Amino acid sequence: MSESVVVIYSGGMDSYTVLNKALREGKTPYALSFDYGQRHKKELDYAEKVCKRLSIAHKIVDISSINSLVGGSALTSDIAVPEGHYEEPSMQTTVVPNRNMILLSLAIGYAVSLDATKVYYGAHSGDHAIYPDCRPEFVQKMNDVSQIANYSPVEIVTPYLLESKTAILADGLFMGLDYSETWTCYNGREKACGKCGACQERLEAFALNNATDPLYYES
Repeated sequence: MSESVVVIYSGGMDSYTVLNKALREGKTPYALSFDYGQRHKKELDYAEKVCKRLSIAHKIVDISSINSLVGGSALTSDIAVPEGHYEEPSMQTTVVPNRNMILLSLAIGYAVSLDATKVYYGAHSGDHAIYPDCRPEFVQKMNDVSQIANYSPVEIVTPYLLESKTAILADGLFMGLDYSETWTCYNGREKACGKCGACQERLEAFALNNATDPLYYES
């Protein structure tokens, strides 16, 4: 019987690759998505479609009420989404306070209830400059806590923690993944904007892999 694992699955490129990587490792993934009051739900729609296609157990959990406590991000509040390169200082406005600690805590609890041994999430090196809760020291400390927080220890697995978005995409393309099944843009319009930091990083990753992004862009 295969090992059960929880995968935090946003519907974006990174978590999509992590989900498929877990499958190829022979795991039985339980995908977990969160509605935390983000600007749009388009990523969640993509996540739901992928899990249905793959016949993967999938929960979308509404925790949007946390915005009364952790607002002030361009992803959750009435603040303009910054444009430009992903590492620009302006991108710090997209930080949702304590988001990954909250999401990981819930995912660990879910894993314990399933008798699952691991929680996968898609932190990578491109996030380190902007998001403290994607840095190796954060992951290590959370992993330490997850070993002692319950009677059943749970390991936090970050396959791409030290890899770039370009490397993640390269691995996904090697696996033959279809990235039209993902949504990255911080805006939830019909087409990706092509201007926000998330779009810029995605487009750069495709260019560096000599590949064409299957999504349609406004510009």
